[in-house]
Amino acid sequence: MTGSGWFQIFLYVVVLLLITKPMGVYLYRVFETKRTFLDFLFRPIEKLIYFVGGVDERQEMDWKEYGVAMLLFSGVSLLLLYAFERLQYWLPWNPQKFPNVPADLAWNTAVSFTTNTNWQSYSGENTMSYLTQMAGLAYHNFASAAVGIALAIAVIRGVARRESKTIGNFWVDTTRAFVWVLLPVSIVGALFLVSQGAIQNLRPYTTAKLVEPQVVETKNPDGTVKKETITTQTIAQGPLASQEAIKMYGTNGGGFFGANSAHPFENPTPFTNFVEMLLIFAVPSGLTYTLGRMTRSRRHGWAVWSAMAVLFLAGVMVVWSAEARGNPLLKGVDTTASDTQPGGNMEGKEVRFGIMNSALFTTITTDASCGAVNNVHDSLTPLGGMVPLINIMLGEVIFGGVGAGMYGVLVFVIVSVFIAGLMVGRTPEYLGKKIESFDVKMAVLAILVTSLTILIFSATSVVAKFGASSISNPGPHGLSQILYAYTSSVGNNGSAFAGLNTNTLWYNSTLAIAMLLGRFFMVIPILAIAGSLAAKKQVPESLGTFPVTGPLFAVLLVSVILIVGALTFFPALSLGPILEHLFMYAGKTF
Repeated sequence: MTGSGWFQIFLYVVVLLLITKPMGVYLYRVFETKRTFLDFLFRPIEKLIYFVGGVDERQEMDWKEYGVAMLLFSGVSLLLLYAFERLQYWLPWNPQKFPNVPADLAWNTAVSFTTNTNWQSYSGENTMSYLTQMAGLAYHNFASAAVGIALAIAVIRGVARRESKTIGNFWVDTTRAFVWVLLPVSIVGALFLVSQGAIQNLRPYTTAKLVEPQVVETKNPDGTVKKETITTQTIAQGPLASQEAIKMYGTNGGGFFGANSAHPFENPTPFTNFVEMLLIFAVPSGLTYTLGRMTRSRRHGWAVWSAMAVLFLAGVMVVWSAEARGNPLLKGVDTTASDTQPGGNMEGKEVRFGIMNSALFTTITTDASCGAVNNVHDSLTPLGGMVPLINIMLGEVIFGGVGAGMYGVLVFVIVSVFIAGLMVGRTPEYLGKKIESFDVKMAVLAILVTSLTILIFSATSVVAKFGASSISNPGPHGLSQILYAYTSSVGNNGSAFAGLNTNTLWYNSTLAIAMLLGRFFMVIPILAIAGSLAAKKQVPESLGTFPVTGPLFAVLLVSVILIVGALTFFPALSLGPILEHLFMYAGKTF
């Protein structure tokens, strides 16, 4: 753990803090339909979209109508992507002549990108045509992110409004998220990435001649060894930068390449690495200020931000320290950091990023529902790998994905004020709204849906041959691989312990179901809470009202998040990464 590492963490937090208020104010003005500096450009486009779609922007929806519109939009988008994948061989912009994607993999991928998960049971440069990448996957990077932002704004409106039957218009919110929020930054981000070395073209793949031919040995079916001399290398090309920018800014995470953001074409330099990490947290961090602005309680917004920041920094410290210590099983290997070596556990990490930037990226991408990776999570030390797993298990409420983090943390806010009310013996209140049994039931339902889905599917896969046969590492790490896969899917994250072979009928099917449950079965109870809160009257504060604007609330919120996560997942974690860590220091391998 070096001085430069501490400085980079400090710099990241400071820059994030500096952009939080401007981003929050901009989001507030966009979704409250107040004047912005981009209105002259986007307002005509917005009107044209409403005219073509037959949308009345003045007509608002209750929470049920909002939810139905969201489900219909997502369902049609899913089918559209599935069609692109299944027909890509006959469609244009397929210079490599990739075949149609198999049905189960196409289903998994369509669900994955529709739910903002971007789980990939394939390597993009070997599977998807340029058209599928651009019109299918990149479009869904915008669409799923816009839906998430729209849902978060709808929930915030529910908290802010009084005696209202409506929480907004889904089509208006989604359009404004598309046009005002996601598109401008993605265009600028793509141009920035191209300037730093990311590629953006429609050329066929390049064939390069190797300086040193390589001899590769393979086994024939009869057991004999076949030697082959490789003299050329295929270098993938494609429209990458335009997808990379929205992949990070929309907290999507699905990479153009199988190596994701570890690939130099996706993430060329430490500078692009810093900017990409900043893009992941930009909207989620800004939404905390938007929460305070729309509810007329800015201190509450900063209290939520503070709770998220504490959990974020704790995660970074654990991953960084675990990776910096290295693997004690490597006897006689110098793992100390110096001017000539990064030290620590460098397995699966890029030299241009090193230990600290890998640890920081790992924590950020799993705090958010991004899932992009600049290192191999499967190669992290047991404790280093446990942190991203816990981050997702907690619901990715530590800033979280675009929109998803905000409406996810509000579930824990409801639970927190309910517990505070129980402790003082009075009806819990949240920003002047009484929290009643229906609100608490919906909050608990949202938590239970995700937790039960993770544990049931993981348990089934561990004990069944069709699930356990995909494990590449026996022992505790094998359990961690399966647990991570379903946790990532339910949490709509998309990162993985990639040693698990998930391109099978069982995993493609069940992971898709897990993604759908994690996205939509969690959102519906949250929209119900928003509708319930919007209809409530404002209750004047009294001496017994629990304040949600200070350090005490932030501490309670952090405690509730950790306790709920610990009670739910500690047994599974004990049998996975914790046991693996103890075995590692006992010198036992599998």
